[in-house]
Amino acid sequence: MQETQASITQTIITTINTLFSSLFSSIDNNVYSILDDIIFIKPDILNDNFMSKFLGTSSTSGLILIANSLLIGFSLFYIIRYAYSHYLSTETEQPFQFIFKLFIYTILANSSYFIMEQIININSLISLAIREVGENIFNCNISFSELILRLNNVITTDSNSLNLFSLDGLLKSFVSINLLNLLFTYSLRYVILKVFILITPFSFITLINSSTSWFFKAWFKSVLSLLLLQSFVSLILLVIFSTDFSSSNLFSKVICIGSIYALTKANSYIRELIGGISTEVSSNFSSLRYLIK
Repeated sequence: MQETQASITQTIITTINTLFSSLFSSIDNNVYSILDDIIFIKPDILNDNFMSKFLGTSSTSGLILIANSLLIGFSLFYIIRYAYSHYLSTETEQPFQFIFKLFIYTILANSSYFIMEQIININSLISLAIREVGENIFNCNISFSELILRLNNVITTDSNSLNLFSLDGLLKSFVSINLLNLLFTYSLRYVILKVFILITPFSFITLINSSTSWFFKAWFKSVLSLLLLQSFVSLILLVIFSTDFSSSNLFSKVICIGSIYALTKANSYIRELIGGISTEVSSNFSSLRYLIK
């Protein structure tokens, strides 16, 4: 009877290990390569069909047309406010000051997507330069695709040797779950950055009026944090690849876990440094649960 129970227990454990091993292998083979494309954003983010339709091809189409219409609205608002200032004896900026600001920000609004393309390109080159420095030092490709090879040297993923109820099994579970968290987090960042790119001309327009300039400051801080995140991730990857991983060294395994956790919390660290917007899926779900209560 005891032998039968032990046999059933062993069969269940083997089945669980096989299922999770297949799941982990699937994550390893598919997610890491996607992360490289999602995190290290390039100027081609502006060139897909969705962005082209919304941005428009000239100042008389797309979102630029709406932005130019708002410029007219700001001009009418200033004219009315300036006229009433004479009757109410309130101070307001002089017409030549407003016209100069209107001229400057009209140019910026109509060139906003070109400006964003150059900013994204510069940011991409900075993160690429950081990774190239690491490639020259460590003689390997600094990317998430290469990271899985390093991690598998520490934590086995072979279906015949993976034991979910061992230390390596627990570590592998942690790595795979947080890898999915990375995918969701940086996918959210990718989408949010696209949204902020779309509203770029409107953020420049808000600088015309001092009472709306706060919007540009909030937009700029959010975009800056989203873009700098990939350079910060590049630095974290440099630290990861500088570690001498070994399957027989417990210290290497602990550093492995710390590295993955650091990648998941990178957005929080950037927000603490310069502010910005949160792209952490777990924290956003927590906030949603708090609002529902």
